[in-house]
Amino acid sequence: MNCATITNFEAYENCRLCPRECGVDRAAGRTGVCEETAECRIASAGPHFGEEPCFSGTRGSGTVFFTGCSTGCFFCQNWQISHEGAGHVYDRESFYALLKALAAKDVHNINFVTPDHFWPHIAWACSRLRTEGVSIPFLFNSSGYHREDMIEAYAGHMNIFMPDFKFADPELAQQCMQDRRYPDIALKAIRKMVELKGFLTPWDPSGETTAVSGVLVRHLVLPGHIQNSIDALHLLKNEFGPLLPISVMSQFRPTRLCTARDCLTRTLSPQEFEEVVAEVESLGFENAFIQSVPDSDAFMPDFRRNDPFRGNRR
Repeated sequence: MNCATITNFEAYENCRLCPRECGVDRAAGRTGVCEETAECRIASAGPHFGEEPCFSGTRGSGTVFFTGCSTGCFFCQNWQISHEGAGHVYDRESFYALLKALAAKDVHNINFVTPDHFWPHIAWACSRLRTEGVSIPFLFNSSGYHREDMIEAYAGHMNIFMPDFKFADPELAQQCMQDRRYPDIALKAIRKMVELKGFLTPWDPSGETTAVSGVLVRHLVLPGHIQNSIDALHLLKNEFGPLLPISVMSQFRPTRLCTARDCLTRTLSPQEFEEVVAEVESLGFENAFIQSVPDSDAFMPDFRRNDPFRGNRR
């Protein structure tokens, strides 16, 4: 399979779009590790103001939340779509129409959230949108868990990459998403993203001028696993230097799967987050968003709502 040229739908027939490479014939209606068939399903699409200011700006980021996930972290904050299958089927034409309508709302970008398992749909629609003159940035908002040889295909359509770097600890990755290879896989993928797109530009923390290209890496701090965060920061600094744009997030909240597993059953303490922030400063990161520890769940999504985020502007 020539990963650099995947824009057709045959890729679903022996699906190897993600590092799981499960080989399932999703086009025949079977579900892959992502828990999805080849029917593109979307839980929500609309302007979102809860992203970093460089993406949300003043008019919002045009987020598209896909159902399913190949990474499958049990603590996922979007658990309703990553584990419980919330979402609606969009055929090719209705998916394209959804994106075109979203772009027409004057959002700053179209933000594809957890997009890799529906990449053939996305590549097809993005190519058509560009042909028809839609010029706003396309943003690949992802787990970081990608085949390195798929990144060139993504970069052929995407202007911005916003990958997570979730785990520096292989054992924690195994516990949370059943693949201890995550640190190596994600670092290779991010390395390729940076090679192809560079760092996020322009860098304007105020959001007055929104980003148009490049890479920003996110990291969610997990309660009780501060060393994982410190190690992740060291890996990123050693690989990319202090100018790498990063976003360090404190928004973790336990989900029902956390309760079921009796693991990660509390929120992050301010003291834990302060320890991680101190490491960001010690390592000299110059372009860092530091999320304050939230005092509400206004941006914890509920995909049963028309707008999943209560904190979004009306």
